Amino acid sequence: MSEQNCLVTNDWICGEYLRSRSQELTDATLQHVGITVASVLIGLAVALPLAVLARRHKRFAGPVLGLTTILYTVPSLAMFSLLLPLFGLSSALVITGLVLYSLTILVRNILAGLEAVPEEAREAARGMGYGPWRLLWEVELPLSLPALMAGVRIATVSTVALTTVGSIVGRGGLGNLIEDALPTFFKAQVLAASVLCVLLALLADLLLLGLQRLLTPWTRVPKARREPLRDRIRKSSAAVEAG
Repeated sequence: MSEQNCLVTNDWICGEYLRSRSQELTDATLQHVGITVASVLIGLAVALPLAVLARRHKRFAGPVLGLTTILYTVPSLAMFSLLLPLFGLSSALVITGLVLYSLTILVRNILAGLEAVPEEAREAARGMGYGPWRLLWEVELPLSLPALMAGVRIATVSTVALTTVGSIVGRGGLGNLIEDALPTFFKAQVLAASVLCVLLALLADLLLLGLQRLLTPWTRVPKARREPLRDRIRKSSAAVEAG
């Protein structure tokens, strides 16, 4: 009986709210996850060629970085208003806005990773007959994965938070619940939706950290056991010449 009364007394922690609104919370969480995943994946697909372009053609680096930075400074309300004529009140509107916001983080991290690839590795790959695209996919991108994944983690956590802003067009996932609860200050709903947002961000970061460790096993090898990069490159080159 006391748990039911927590809705009447508008308590912050209310088990009855979680039981009676479980489906509503689930639907909002799934929408939140879907928008976040779509935004980050599309953002990565756009950021990768932009970073490669900026890396290979230095004259484009300034405009690319400048444009993505300008997009990040646009207020969300203004961004959605500018995109509204193109997408209407839809999830595509929110996803497009979030993709544009993610570019400044993703492009900068991918570019930093590509620039950190040792020149010796590139020269050795070219000596073994690697063309530009094979060099990118088999040498540069694998070696830049730590920086790339760090950017994806930051962009994902940021997108989880920014997705709530989509509530202004009714596509904000858990943000919809927060916005609906604010006029009457429905404490249990505000707290539940906010906590779920935090948990989603933490879970996403942990999953991506695990994926990063899986994709970059060499970063876990103690330094004392690592063979110097220069020696590995020399051995690879010598093996090719001997062959």
